[in-house]
Amino acid sequence: MANDICSVFLIGRLTREMELSYTPGKTAIGKMSLAVNRRVKKNDQWVDEASFFDVTVFGKQAENLMKWLTKGRQVAVTGTLKQDRWVSKDGKKSSRIAIIADNVQFLGGQSDKAQQNGVPVQSEEAEGFAEEGFDYSEDVPF
Repeated sequence: MANDICSVFLIGRLTREMELSYTPGKTAIGKMSLAVNRRVKKNDQWVDEASFFDVTVFGKQAENLMKWLTKGRQVAVTGTLKQDRWVSKDGKKSSRIAIIADNVQFLGGQSDKAQQNGVPVQSEEAEGFAEEGFDYSEDVPF
């Protein structure tokens, strides 16, 4: 039997601060919401249309992300899709699609929250280091 693939890659902005909780076994669970825009044509005009996705991150990654994730921060998320299904008290069947993140990458500048937590800001000298002609050839194994 062939293996199925369920993989997703999104770039968007956080719509709220990440919420952190723990399981009884002390595993961290981080929950956040990501807004992803796409351009669509409506009546001969291009407009932005937003979609909102619930993202869950587990373990140490969730704990580490709490230091830097703030509302409006742009991130790239890779992970898998998970469908939750339930029946409400009135018997109505419902479902939703959520993303279980394998990796969350920061994009753009550093947030104010990270600066308040003492996370160092990369200097302009360090950013231009590779542009000054540094020879990396000794580090390349091929």
